[in-house]
Amino acid sequence: MHDALAPATPTRLYEQLIERLRAYVGTEGLAVGDRLPPERELAARLEVSRASVKQALLILEVQGAIATRHGGGSYLLREGATGPETVAELIERRNHLPQALEARHALEAKCAQLAAVRRTETDLAAMEHALAAMAANLDDAARVDEATRAFHDAANRAAHNEVLLALMEQIASFVGEMRHESLRQPGRPTKSLAEHHALLAAIRARDPKAAVAAVDAHMATIAQIRLLDWTPPDGTAPDPFLLPYTR
Repeated sequence: MHDALAPATPTRLYEQLIERLRAYVGTEGLAVGDRLPPERELAARLEVSRASVKQALLILEVQGAIATRHGGGSYLLREGATGPETVAELIERRNHLPQALEARHALEAKCAQLAAVRRTETDLAAMEHALAAMAANLDDAARVDEATRAFHDAANRAAHNEVLLALMEQIASFVGEMRHESLRQPGRPTKSLAEHHALLAAIRARDPKAAVAAVDAHMATIAQIRLLDWTPPDGTAPDPFLLPYTR
């Protein structure tokens, strides 16, 4: 039962700085692609250490709100600087994504193996249509996300195994989260498109081993997301069984 008079949790400095940076983006009218002031300037204006500013900027980067370029500053990736996601929620996502990725990898590898044997011309056409849509919209995050989902749906259906499809449906929300997280990494849509073409080529050639290898390569890329490479500011370590995904 929730205790309305439970002790208040003190707001951490980095949380205060994130709120201040969000407000700054709004009042200054910054748009996607605009650069934030340098760390030194932010620290001086906020009257905090550069280490504190760096910590806040790192969380914004993990949230996908900004991109930090070595020696080039931080740039806004999303309107409004960041969403309502808290650090605790980021930690929870960091901890469950590796297991979800393991499950997805196992299921999609089997689907690809079977698709290379069972695919029809209709299946190939559906995959080709999705990749054409992705290629035509590489600068539109929403359309790339939708085209990527459509491609994987078509590839999985090409296995012609209803049980596997039902299992994929069970983890659909996790897959969507992974897809969104992966595709917002800088340069990722172009790389993802090439990896999808490799999978399509293997399925078209009826080569099960090549199809599984293509899935392996794609999952390795998906695992390279900023969130899984992040250590929270309080040093919270994930459960040993939830360490960043490797295979």
